[in-house]
Amino acid sequence: MAEKHLAGKTAWVTGSSRGIGQAIAEQLAAAGSNVVIHGSTANSSSYFNEGESLSAVAEKIGKEYGVKTMHVAGDLTKVEVVKDLVSQIRGRLGHIDILVNNAGGDTGSMGAAGKNAGKIVEGNDPLFLPYEEVRTILDRNLMTCIIACKEVVPAMIERKAGWVVNIGSIAGLAGLPAASIYSTSKAAVHEYTRCLAAYLRPYGVHANVIAPGDTLSPRFKASRPLEDARMDQSSLERYGWPVEIARAVEFLCSEGSSYITGQVIRVDGGRQIWAG
Repeated sequence: MAEKHLAGKTAWVTGSSRGIGQAIAEQLAAAGSNVVIHGSTANSSSYFNEGESLSAVAEKIGKEYGVKTMHVAGDLTKVEVVKDLVSQIRGRLGHIDILVNNAGGDTGSMGAAGKNAGKIVEGNDPLFLPYEEVRTILDRNLMTCIIACKEVVPAMIERKAGWVVNIGSIAGLAGLPAASIYSTSKAAVHEYTRCLAAYLRPYGVHANVIAPGDTLSPRFKASRPLEDARMDQSSLERYGWPVEIARAVEFLCSEGSSYITGQVIRVDGGRQIWAG
């Protein structure tokens, strides 16, 4: 890809205080895009030692890549919060050219600071997961995506230009009895993106999904036991790295993907090799 091919663009990466989201923000900044760092709270980047605060992460990326950055914090399941954040971004950086909906994850109501880094281990099934947890997982993964798109994408339609990349999961492409609601939420993100892409075709706005496999973010490492065999980097039967997800996101915002929309692209080292 051409160096700095995103120069002059502004990207809002939700859930970019740490992990995959932070890696995506860095990747887009390296390509020249101004970036907006987002977390649920001002210090959410500190949970797994990935930055002292959102402001520290934004400042570091800005200095390293020579782009404009800003940070915003808030609960993206609340419409009024998203409206306010979008207003802040537009007021400071102008229009949003790239929206990456990364916020979410297999985190329950206790959040990433909870036991097992927030991952629900027991009772995480299609029938007996408590209603509070069902609602939390659906809201964090699906509703954050829908609300952000509703508040950002209409302006892309007006400009007849824009890129939406929603972060799904290979969990949304298979039936998983021990992560059923998370799988359901990500499958819904995939289908919402297909519907969005079909709607946006006349306006030249792209909407796609990256579906990561198991990826070694600090929270992932803290949330479950790791398989020694999958730590071996000599084959593709391994865990992925956040930067590998980030590179795929950058591709979907490049000229190389100019005729690609409505797709769910697995980035999983071939862990799932089947149609659908």
